Amino acid sequence: MNNLNGKIITVSSVKGGVGKTTITTNLAGLYYLMKKKVLIIDLDLYAGGVATLLNVNNKKDIYMLVDALSNNKQVELADYVSKYNNGIDILACPRDPRDVSKIESKYINKIFELAKHDYDVVLVDTSHSLDEVCLVAMDASYNTLFVITNDLVDIKNMKSLVSIFKEMEKTNYKIVLNNSRDTGRDYITLFDIRNMIKGNIDYTISKNFYIKNIDKYVLNGEILTLNKNVNRFYSGDIKNMNKLALSLIEEVKKEGEIDG
Repeated sequence: MNNLNGKIITVSSVKGGVGKTTITTNLAGLYYLMKKKVLIIDLDLYAGGVATLLNVNNKKDIYMLVDALSNNKQVELADYVSKYNNGIDILACPRDPRDVSKIESKYINKIFELAKHDYDVVLVDTSHSLDEVCLVAMDASYNTLFVITNDLVDIKNMKSLVSIFKEMEKTNYKIVLNNSRDTGRDYITLFDIRNMIKGNIDYTISKNFYIKNIDKYVLNGEILTLNKNVNRFYSGDIKNMNKLALSLIEEVKKEGEIDG
């Protein structure tokens, strides 16, 4: 494949524990079902869990790739990714956390350029800390997805970020409210959340998508959206998430452009 149009989609949050990594892998499953070649890059460098969540025993990681790039070696991205299935690959976070400090943000864009040649969709799972690496990823992204929950701290932090984005005139981001993360916490209405953050909630993952035995799927390294039983019992939620997946990669029409 020589795909110059591969899209970088960063998945982030303003607070930990919101289900960001699970949503990232679920999106990967949906893009796979759309016959797209997908790479998940784990940029939660200190605490990333994509490889663990998908039960992938990776021998290479992002630090090894950065080390090769910093030494001006000719690299093939395929030599540093781990395969989940025939359409989803993973570029794992550093196996040794001591290597994180050696990863300079200037190499992130180089990795993205390599990825856009080999993949249709590149999903970037980040830390909830808006550090330099995370900001570089957002700047390079076609779209950024922020995951929030029905939590006051979450909403307060998202309000601040929305305010900053308005000042920057940044519009290539979406916000998803994950009500399946904590089904007992629903004391703030969707209407109130929109008013509080002074922005839109683009999609909502309903509390009905709460899966009690999710650990069973995690232990098996399964992506929920690729599981036939999950698709059957939670068809409405999967369809809604599929709409979200499509909206993140759809082409933005230029002014005056119409459908042919």
